Amino acid sequence: MNELIIELTDISPRDFFGSQNENIDLLKKYFPKLKIVARGSKLKAYGDEELLEEFDKRFEMITAHFAKYNKLDENSIERILTSNSEADYASSANSGEVLVHGVNGKLIKAQTVNQRKLVDAALNNDMVFAIGPAGTGKTYTGVALAYKALKEKQVKRIILTRPAVEAGENLGFLPGDLQEKLDPYMQPLYDALRDMIPGERLTQYIENGTIQIAPMAFMRGRTLDNAFVILDEAQNTTHAQMKMFLTRMGKNAKFLLTGDPGQIDLPRRTVSGLKEALLILKDVPGIEIIYLDDKDVIRHKLVKKVIEAYKNIEHQN
Repeated sequence: MNELIIELTDISPRDFFGSQNENIDLLKKYFPKLKIVARGSKLKAYGDEELLEEFDKRFEMITAHFAKYNKLDENSIERILTSNSEADYASSANSGEVLVHGVNGKLIKAQTVNQRKLVDAALNNDMVFAIGPAGTGKTYTGVALAYKALKEKQVKRIILTRPAVEAGENLGFLPGDLQEKLDPYMQPLYDALRDMIPGERLTQYIENGTIQIAPMAFMRGRTLDNAFVILDEAQNTTHAQMKMFLTRMGKNAKFLLTGDPGQIDLPRRTVSGLKEALLILKDVPGIEIIYLDDKDVIRHKLVKKVIEAYKNIEHQN
């Protein structure tokens, strides 16, 4: 049996291996045919020579990531272990320029290969669909792109909208004035904006109409020009709503539509406007469709496991 010995230098084994060796357990999961043992500052692996070579290469990428960012988490390790090549991972880890400098100096940029594809698509096309499950950064990346366009004076306003059907409630039965009724539906959009724009400036933008947040119904009859427009949760639009929205596009406008076809809250037998649009518009020049998947999940590590669990159940059915 072949043996590979790796010694960590200038790296704390405790930080690198993780609490209760959880990072080593992850390595074992992805290399089940290798026997992997971590003791002190050394890691030993036993098995087939070809597998050991692959393991050595991936381990070098992991240590390089740790040296650069001084941290290691499950998502980072999985991206390294599942990337097709070192070049693919480099594209993900160094995924382009900072989109915006957020609140408290937070650097906001694409963090995965598919998020980078989304950024490139939005820069090169006036209409982009971002399709993928929860937690893949569709809306967050979109809001960052919109704010970047506003700051660079490419557009004069940002318009954020979503169909208000997720809660299954009629707005008329909710307490408060119209704004108070709508705010819960729009909260994910507010959350992203608050990450990127200081509170006082965000309030000013909303008050003077530079940033508009409204449900789909408020789009009817408007011409949306000189604007970066995001339709969030597009899977919950009907045929009529989607057609209405797409035809609001005015001069110097960017449209980004985000959605997860696996989470449709429409009444039964109602066709999702997003699903239909993806079929109708897939070959139209100037429109690009970007698909994200569980490898792009950047929320809590359990989100990825939840997506995988539901995917397995759905495949069984």
